[in-house]
Amino acid sequence: MERLKLGFSTSEKIMSRGKKLDLFIGADIDDGWAEVQSERKSTIADEEIAPSKHFLHFAKEKRRGKTVTLVGEFFLSKTDANKTLKLLKKKLGCGGSFKDGYMEFQGELKEKLRPLLVSEGFRFKNGH
Repeated sequence: MERLKLGFSTSEKIMSRGKKLDLFIGADIDDGWAEVQSERKSTIADEEIAPSKHFLHFAKEKRRGKTVTLVGEFFLSKTDANKTLKLLKKKLGCGGSFKDGYMEFQGELKEKLRPLLVSEGFRFKNGH
């Protein structure tokens, strides 16, 4: 702290071996950096559809060496989707989330998940 008072600017500090370290290395804030304005990769449903009109399908992914079951695409309001997700997670005893119209469940749960969704009134595409 005393070295800063001896005439060094606030953007420079002296390291333990006497080398100067400039804290403002890199781009300045005023270099004209622009905020990224790209569109979303997926679309969010504007209209809600009754569960009997849905045609869901399953997908399986590996994330960090673990299996994740994806079900979708749901055209529900966020509150209805989260309510359905909470019910399914409780019945399955697993974790999950709702992202971009798809419900993600931890583990390989296709066989257990299908009858639960059918009992809620959802339908599936042929072969899923």
